[in-house]
This record gives sequence, structure tokens and C-alpha cells, in this order.
Amino acid sequence: MGWAALERPSDPLAVAGVEPADTLATRARLSRLGRPAGIVLLLLLLAFLSLYPMVMLLYGSLHSTPPGISGEFNLDGYAGLLTAQNLQILGNTVGISLVKTILSMVLAILLAWIVARTDTPARGTLEVLITLPFFLPPILTATAWAMLGNAQVGTINLVWRWLAGTDSTLIDVYSYGGVIWHMMQYSTPFIFLFVVDAFRAMDPSLEESSRMSGATRWQTFRRVTLALMLPVTTSAFILSFIRGMEGFESAVFFGTPVNINVITTQIYNLITQQAQPDYQTATSLGFAAMMLMFLLLVLQSRLLRKRSFTTVTGKGYSPNVIRLGWMRWLTFSVCIAFFVATVALPIGQLLLSSFFQFFGFYQLDMLTLDHYRSIWTNDEFWTALGNTMLLGVAGATATMALGGIVAYVTTRTTWFGRRLIDLLAWLPWMMPGMVLGIGFLWGFAILPHAVPIYGTLWALLLAYVALGTPVAVRMTSSAYQQIARDLEECSRVHGAGWWQTFGRVLVALAWPAFAVGWVLVFFGIMRELSASILLYAPGTQVLSVVMLKMWAGGKPEDVSVIGLLMLVLVLVFRWLQLRFIKTRISTL
Repeated sequence: MGWAALERPSDPLAVAGVEPADTLATRARLSRLGRPAGIVLLLLLLAFLSLYPMVMLLYGSLHSTPPGISGEFNLDGYAGLLTAQNLQILGNTVGISLVKTILSMVLAILLAWIVARTDTPARGTLEVLITLPFFLPPILTATAWAMLGNAQVGTINLVWRWLAGTDSTLIDVYSYGGVIWHMMQYSTPFIFLFVVDAFRAMDPSLEESSRMSGATRWQTFRRVTLALMLPVTTSAFILSFIRGMEGFESAVFFGTPVNINVITTQIYNLITQQAQPDYQTATSLGFAAMMLMFLLLVLQSRLLRKRSFTTVTGKGYSPNVIRLGWMRWLTFSVCIAFFVATVALPIGQLLLSSFFQFFGFYQLDMLTLDHYRSIWTNDEFWTALGNTMLLGVAGATATMALGGIVAYVTTRTTWFGRRLIDLLAWLPWMMPGMVLGIGFLWGFAILPHAVPIYGTLWALLLAYVALGTPVAVRMTSSAYQQIARDLEECSRVHGAGWWQTFGRVLVALAWPAFAVGWVLVFFGIMRELSASILLYAPGTQVLSVVMLKMWAGGKPEDVSVIGLLMLVLVLVFRWLQLRFIKTRISTL
């Protein structure tokens, strides 16, 4: 026999390109075994990222000694919460967050109404400018406003004294007002993103019917427009309130120096600012804060139960645009003023202070480049920059991959366990970064020595993935729901495996959502401070941690330089995202 005979396939089905029956059966068995195994692995991963730190929070709140040290179990941590000091801290946290959220809600609704329902000039550009503060790291603007609103040498007060010829102080950010104002700079664009599309999607005939029935414009806005937007506004209010409860940068910069403490700063002080860290009280406080946020989410669900808010019908319509006349320039000025106060002024202050020897002393003979040289030769900065970029890229990629798989299971399948997967993926949403950091601090400390996570970059990476997973799931779920199932079924019929279909069909069609989600998660990692400050170790610090340490060490000018570099990174990645999306759209 020749070589040709040896190479001839013995199975006639192979000649026709059809897989033998035993091969198909084997693949079917592997598929049946692989699906449960995959579900179990996904459940274990999500449980480690969300449920494990929650369990360790409870464990730590009952444990009498620091993580990794043997001790006894008691309720001393919870007993310590009932002191007058902690009750005042709880009151500060709730009060500041509530006032901040109410003011932000009013301002965001006004800005959304201007952009979506009026003929204000350049509304598209204004919408971009209004949302820009959301992408800036809070520590960056906190640093800037600490120099802008300092009662003695703040730039705004210096200009005010020069213009008014007085020694009085115009603003002082080291106060309750300063904490609330800085929080508003992020909560306002956050709420704006929720309500602006709701304004656009509402059927104007509902408002017209109200006006024709004799209601005034204000009555129509209050009783019809706002009432129909209740699901959106309630969700935005609750989420913004929760974000206010977990805020750290605003309180640590503007509250701590004047003894205004909130839950997150108290946890931080108990662990890092005492000669003998009180882990049990700090963990008990974190667990109590998490339970409070859980109750808020339950309250939101009950408020909206069994209520109908249908605003979009099958009838075609376009939203009414109100002609404001000369007042359109007033509304334009309101939007510009918000942008100036939240973006232009902070960036201008960082730029100004980076070139002077001391901020607040702006004489020509004090111009210098020493702060840039200092940062250029600072090894800690370069280590932090490398860690931040590595964790940002790796964390955003891993988070979007996990979020994409979770979203597929919860939206495209009827697999057993998908509801539990959805719940586990959303649990970190009600856990502040500081609280999640404590949970992981306990969790990593008691892991076997064969799993060395604590004190490494893995500790930060896992925390970032946990915090970003809810965002990734939300982004990809919305994109998947817009893709017809026929495309996926067609791919599978033609022989593609699950991973091939997932990557070449679903991900390929949902890439804009993945791109936007990736950038949002990357920005979230860059701005994250509360979890980082608890989990970092020497050699694993990130830029936000280095900035806080330098500020506490009395180097605000060096912090300004790092803040500007962080701003450049944010703008570059934002530009790349928009350029990528524009290029891909033009090729479709």
C-alpha cells in the first residue's frame, strides 16, 4: 500500500465533512458537563468578590483582636457604636448626604431640563461639559478646592480681598458647606445622567393634556412631569444618597481638620490614625453602614412597587422644546457657571499652584519648576504611576470580561443559578469602598499562607474588580438585550462553540458598550481611594494614595503636579475612547 492509501480516511462521513456520531455525542456530553462546572466556577468567583468580604465584615465585627491574630468573639464592637460620638458621626453622615443629594437633585433636574427641553444654545456641548466633572478623580478636585477656598490664603478669598478692599473671608471650604459643595460636584452630573434621557423620552402629550385642563406650567411640571419621572428620580436619589454615605475624599479633606467626621473617615481614623488600631469597632461601623444601605435599597423597591409610570407609547412623538427668548442666554450662563465652578476653577488652581513655591503667595519672584523636578525624581511617584496604570488596564479588562459573562448568563439564558449570579454581582453596589476594603482586609489576612494576597497588587486588583462589576454588568446587559437571539442561534447552528459565538457575535456587536464600560471602570480605578488606602502596602501604592500622603505631609504644590498628570491621563483615555467609537461607527 502506498502513502496515499494510508492517508485515506476510513470513515466515509469524514469525507463528507460530517463529524462521526460518537464525536458529536462526546461533544454533547462535554457540553452538558461544562455548563454546570462553569456556573459553579462563576458562582465561586462572585461569592469570593462580594459575599466573602461581607461575611468577613461580620466576622471581624465580632472578633476582639486585629486580623490574623487569635482572639475571642464578643459584641464589644457594636456596644462601642452606641457612644455619643458615634451617634453624632452617624448624624453627620446622614445629614450631609441628605442635604447634598437634595441640592444636587434640584440642580441636576434644572440642568437636564435646560439641555433636553429648551432652545438654549449649544445644548450638545453643554451636556458634555456638565457631565465632565463625573470623570475627574475626587481627590484631584478636593486638592484644588482646599487651595481655592482656604480661609486664610485661598485664591478666591485673596481675589475677593483685593477686589473689595476688605480683610473678610468670602468662603471657607473647611466646614459642613465645603464638604457638601465638593460632594455636589460629583452627584450633580451623576443624577443628570439619569434624568436627562427621561426628559427626552417623555410623551409631551401628557403635559399638553394637563395644560389644556387648566393647570399652570409649574403645576404641570410638579404634578405630571416629576410624577412620571418618579422611578428615575427615586433611583437616582437613592443611589446618590448611598454614594454620599460612602464618600471619603470630601470629608477627609474638608471635614477632618475641623472635627467633622463621617462613617468613612471614622473607620479610616480608627484603623490608621491611632497608635493602637481599633479594628473591631471600625469593622462594626462598616457592617452597620452596609446594613443601612441595604435598607435604603429595600425602601426604594417598596416605594415603586405596584405603581405604573408609562410615559412612552407606540405613538410617534418628539419632546417639546420651550422657546425661552432672551432667557435662553440666562440658562446658557447657568450651565457654563456650573462647568466653571466644577472643572475650570479646580484645574486652573492646580496649574497655578504647581508653578509657585507656595500656594497663596503668587509673586513673580516665587515662580519655580522645582515641584515638577521633585515629582520627576520621586521614586514613589513612578512606582505609584506604574501600579495605577497596570491595575487600571488589567482591572478594567478583567472587570468587563467578568461583567460580560455575568450579563450573558442573566439575560440570555434560563440556566439554573442565574438569579443567584445576578444577586452576587450586584452586592458590591451597596458596599462603600472603605467597607469593602475592611472586608477584604480581614478576608485576605486569614487566608492560608499558600495564598499570599494581602500586601500585594492582587489585593487591590480584586477590590477594584469587585467594585466595578456592577457597572460592567449594567453596561453589557443593556447592550445584550438589544441583540436579536437569532444571530446567536445562527452562529451555533453553523458549528461555532459557545466561546466563539460569545466573542465573535455578542461582544463584536456590543463593543460600544464594552468600550464605554471599560473606560468607566478604568476611571473608577484611577479615582478609587477609600479601598486603596486600607489595602495598599509599601511598593503597591497608587496615585490617589500618594496624593493623600503628600497632602498630609504638607506638600500641596507637589500634589498639584500629580493632579495635573492624572488629569492628562483622564483626558487621553477619554479622547481615545471617543476616537475609537467614532472610527468604528464610520466603518460600519
